[in-house]
Amino acid sequence: MEDLSDDAVRAAVTARLAALYAGRPVVVGPSILAGATQAVSWLRGLGCPVLVVSTGRGAGPIPEPDDAEVVEIVPPDVDSVTDELRLMDRMARELPPGAAAAVERFDPAREGVWFTNPFVTTDEPIDGRPVTFGRPAAFLALEDKMVADAVWEAAGVPGAPYRIVATEPDALGAATDELAGPLGAVWSGDARDGFNGGGNYVRWVLDERDRAGALRFFAPRCDRVRVMPFLEGVPCSIHGVVLPDGTAAFRPVEIATLRDVGERRFVYGGIGTTWDPPDADRDAMRDAVRRVGAHLASAHGYRGAFGIDGVLTADGFLPTELNSRMSAGATVVSEVDRWFFTLLQANLVAGVDTGLTVADLERLVPLMDSRRAAKAVAMSEGDAKVGGDVAFPVAWDGRDFARADRETGNTLVAADTATGLFAKLDPCAALVRGQRLATVNAGLFRFVDREFGTGFGALEAAPDVRRPIRQ
Repeated sequence: MEDLSDDAVRAAVTARLAALYAGRPVVVGPSILAGATQAVSWLRGLGCPVLVVSTGRGAGPIPEPDDAEVVEIVPPDVDSVTDELRLMDRMARELPPGAAAAVERFDPAREGVWFTNPFVTTDEPIDGRPVTFGRPAAFLALEDKMVADAVWEAAGVPGAPYRIVATEPDALGAATDELAGPLGAVWSGDARDGFNGGGNYVRWVLDERDRAGALRFFAPRCDRVRVMPFLEGVPCSIHGVVLPDGTAAFRPVEIATLRDVGERRFVYGGIGTTWDPPDADRDAMRDAVRRVGAHLASAHGYRGAFGIDGVLTADGFLPTELNSRMSAGATVVSEVDRWFFTLLQANLVAGVDTGLTVADLERLVPLMDSRRAAKAVAMSEGDAKVGGDVAFPVAWDGRDFARADRETGNTLVAADTATGLFAKLDPCAALVRGQRLATVNAGLFRFVDREFGTGFGALEAAPDVRRPIRQ
């Protein structure tokens, strides 16, 4: 057994896992340049020459000029995060001539690898170079929300009632009439045209106006829609890693999914571990991830990280979607040692025997509990821009943020993106153990509305209906 809670032991295991990259040329991307900074630092520490295929600067520090060669590509105009992520695989495999030539000059012998993201598939090399940190197309397909409920049923995990129906008025109306609760229903679209996420294909339906608007959205985009009652409670997730001897289960993560009650909108914010569910619910969530991992391994040959999103309702945790990758929530719990978990995921997806067991990984859960991590973010799709990138201190009064003329422990970092702008609080001293991330994130949305005219509107945090804690 490896005591991964021991820093020295974990460092030795990390060095062993790093053999996948050590000394090899590595192409990182397609990626926002600021998003590649940490990976560049890690890879340079392994003696790897690095080239970044950059789709834009992004918010935050970028790699030092001596650490990586950078080639820029211009991504196509898109309307949503979903559209942007759907392009990742094609952008990597269909580089513009100048970028493709730069990659060939960087690694003329084709001895290198790609270090990508979960939206680039690993089934085929890119111009002869293996793809790492992506995932097989079969794993990506598991994220279709039309598949998720069958996974819960096969794994013996309780779920909410649902219906999957054709995208046409009568079927949707009948399913909604049957399932809607006091707050209505939620419609989620299929993955007919590829992955969808970030809440882009989710609609809150309470009245006839909502039904008509949701139908107009889904009709040209989806063949089928899942109808489910609106689940009141804290949006949250649970994550694990499928290993040869079973599934290691981690700790719960809060998802800051804000709501606009008047307009029936959901807006995704950040993720964090400053919130805790009751102990019995935590245990049930961890049991659910073990059961689902066992099913994924036996039915789909799955390996590596995955997460289950859901809501902690008055009746307990109810799952809503499967993230068959090292998702944002998995990244937050892995803050105890991001490089170790990054290498672990890359090796597992590549089919490498890491020699690690469930017991080994679960030795890290107490560290995840003691080292809380949270990220409040705002992603705007529209015309609002910051004019490049900015960073400045802000003060928190328990509800709202305001510009500050001194360091406060809270820094607003923002930058323009292809779809609008991205803002985050990094660092964020307002996020302490026991503080709901959603409350802080709501304050961030109000601030960027005032500061940049983003138009997020009247957003509020979902209530904790299971066991209220400090809001």
